[in-house]
Amino acid sequence: MGQTLKCISPIDGSVFAERETLSKDEGFAVASAARAAQKAWAARPLQERIDLVMAGVAAVGAMNDEIVPELAHMMGRPVRYGGEFGGFNERSAYMAEIAETALADIEVGDDADFKRYIKRVPHGVVFIVAPWNYPYMTAINTLAPALIAGNTVILKHATQTLLVGERMAAAFQSAGVPAEVFQNVFLDHDTTSALIAERAFDFVNFTGSVGGGQAMERAAAGTFTGVGTELGGKDPGYVMEDADLDAAVDTLIDGAMFNAGQCCCGIERIYVHESLYDEFVAKAVEIVKGYKLGNPLDEATTMGPMANVRFAAEVRAQIDEAVAAGAVAHIDTMAEDDGGAYLTPQILTNVTHEMRVMRDESFGPVVGIMKVSSDAEAIALMNDSEFGLTASLWTRDLDRAARIGDEIETGTVFLNRADYLDPGLCWTGCKNTGRGGGLSVIGYQNLTRPKSYHLKKRTA
Repeated sequence: MGQTLKCISPIDGSVFAERETLSKDEGFAVASAARAAQKAWAARPLQERIDLVMAGVAAVGAMNDEIVPELAHMMGRPVRYGGEFGGFNERSAYMAEIAETALADIEVGDDADFKRYIKRVPHGVVFIVAPWNYPYMTAINTLAPALIAGNTVILKHATQTLLVGERMAAAFQSAGVPAEVFQNVFLDHDTTSALIAERAFDFVNFTGSVGGGQAMERAAAGTFTGVGTELGGKDPGYVMEDADLDAAVDTLIDGAMFNAGQCCCGIERIYVHESLYDEFVAKAVEIVKGYKLGNPLDEATTMGPMANVRFAAEVRAQIDEAVAAGAVAHIDTMAEDDGGAYLTPQILTNVTHEMRVMRDESFGPVVGIMKVSSDAEAIALMNDSEFGLTASLWTRDLDRAARIGDEIETGTVFLNRADYLDPGLCWTGCKNTGRGGGLSVIGYQNLTRPKSYHLKKRTA
């Protein structure tokens, strides 16, 4: 008998969905079916695979009217924002567009005696473990290029968004992708680790917590199975004295608060030059006071509940500890704040890096703002973190931003924007944010392996 996974809706604490997990033997059967189907899938013409994947993407889009309220029930995002299909489609379309070039043979030489080249060949069976915060967009980052490259895919989604994998698999299969080529599974942690440890998969992509990533790497230890990870973040913003102040405030506060702060590259700490600090804080507070916390199914709601009561409890703990240590909280508790999943968004000043709210990942609607007097001070503070996903710089001086960017320990440097994933650029991190990279040409390189051909044409 498998374990029962239950998605608890943050709207009211009810059980929204539940599914039984597979046993270890059942999990191996799924992986064996994927392995048996992979060679035939890879043998199909590249354009055929591209067309089938994009048809699957379109089939997901056709479900959007059902998906949007379903996401609200599962993880609390307000329906007014319309779901994830825009980014889902954009990323897939870009990876389809570059596939032929990204997967092309690398020609090394072709003369009278030798033909030499390097092919990109699929790993085989790719296992995707996807998170709940942007469950469609994070999954498609790997799913689309993995399938296009000729891999078969097994998707395991977070319990908080239990129904997403089912929807995606049904959509892709309805579009003509064979059932064994893209399968959704429900697994507990022990079975997941056992399948990885016993080489059921040829590549593992995991997005989630640092602890979860460590568990994946421990399971894969000694198997030589590739593991790509995107883990925690504590992304900073730095507003310089020549920044467009209104644009900086609007973008950084939206980056900190959108999706109730539950964004992989959300802004979690902001450093503002002392000449703009007071005005920045005043404008930020005004914006956040205008938010409407409430039921995500209500079109008037601009901020829904956090996805789970325990996530909100961690954010409250960080805020309470900071205030007890001298931080100033600028937002009064909102009437809809129930002490559970519904959490008042918060701006903190008088914060220091001695406080957890400026060090630990919050992954919720809180941001600390600190005053700085120089680039050197800002760079030191931005790098004072165990994480390195993105950083957002605000200045009118492109060269200055590039110089600062060279000194920041992060996977992406933004200038005058934040919290956006460009599929033409590699999505990657450093330090405890993990390793590997998704999307872009590099995404294809990580989902394939190089195979060299050294062909001697004559022996006499």
